[in-house]
Amino acid sequence: MRQAERSASTINTSFVRPAAFYINGFTNIPHAQYYYVFLCFVYIMTVVGNGFLMSVIYLVKTLHSAKYMIVFSLALTDLCGSTALIPKVLDTFLFDRRYIVYEACLSYMFFVYFFTSVQSWTLVTMAYDRFVAICFPLNYHRIVTKPAVAVMLLLTWAAVLSLIACMAGLLDRLSFCGSLVIQSFYCDHGPMYRLGCNDFSPNYNVANVFLVTIIFLPLTLIALTYVCIVVALSRIASGPERLKALKTCTSHLILVAIFFLPLMATNLAVLTSSLHPNTRIINSTLTHTVPALLNPIIYSLKTEELLKSIKKLWKISRLKIIT
Repeated sequence: MRQAERSASTINTSFVRPAAFYINGFTNIPHAQYYYVFLCFVYIMTVVGNGFLMSVIYLVKTLHSAKYMIVFSLALTDLCGSTALIPKVLDTFLFDRRYIVYEACLSYMFFVYFFTSVQSWTLVTMAYDRFVAICFPLNYHRIVTKPAVAVMLLLTWAAVLSLIACMAGLLDRLSFCGSLVIQSFYCDHGPMYRLGCNDFSPNYNVANVFLVTIIFLPLTLIALTYVCIVVALSRIASGPERLKALKTCTSHLILVAIFFLPLMATNLAVLTSSLHPNTRIINSTLTHTVPALLNPIIYSLKTEELLKSIKKLWKISRLKIIT
């Protein structure tokens, strides 16, 4: 019994929880500050674009439907995800505040991963909306209701919250007795847990669960919905009708491509080969920031109903100015 107590005491005394981490960022890249200025521009345009899209959906009553609840949720998630990441990145590197308190680092990681994960499953919800609209058009308004979509979105947020909380909790059990330099541009999960001195196999396992549940499973479900859509259209629709139905899916397909392909490529490259830290940072920053910038632009330009609503708001605002 005394031996067990002594062993537990030794473990407790050797457990190291650092006061702060150091975020390394780019190494040996001249004029790196211009890249961060570019990110600042991306953030401003992301706020403007997503804020505008949410305002249009809120102001136009004809857009108060289940479909646009999902679009509003995606815009909100894009806005929150960019806000969780970019301002802190700018503060870290433009003002050279690279030390970050331990607890703040875990929170930083939590919110970046959380909003990225919600984005992923929101795109799955959008795919479900298109699937029902095309495969079961007569029952669409009975199946895809506002309460049903609200429940789906809330379940998504709750499930993702549990997963990311688990990732953060497992990081908190690690002892950091060696280097405290995070080889990334933010408190990234992979570079963080690899700094641990004790067994980090649970962190590695939960990272794999994250890859499956946030990247590969959503992408598989989206692919299956589009297989069903293509099969349904080939059976029941004529040429012009088929083309018209597919046009309603183009904006969603573009959103899926710009979100999943870079994210999947970056993570697969990290798992299968040794990426240079600078390459990984550039890939990761663009993967986390560019989709949130492009989503409102693509959806606004590719959705006829939304374009009409924007024109309607523009005419109303002009009339108010004239009168």
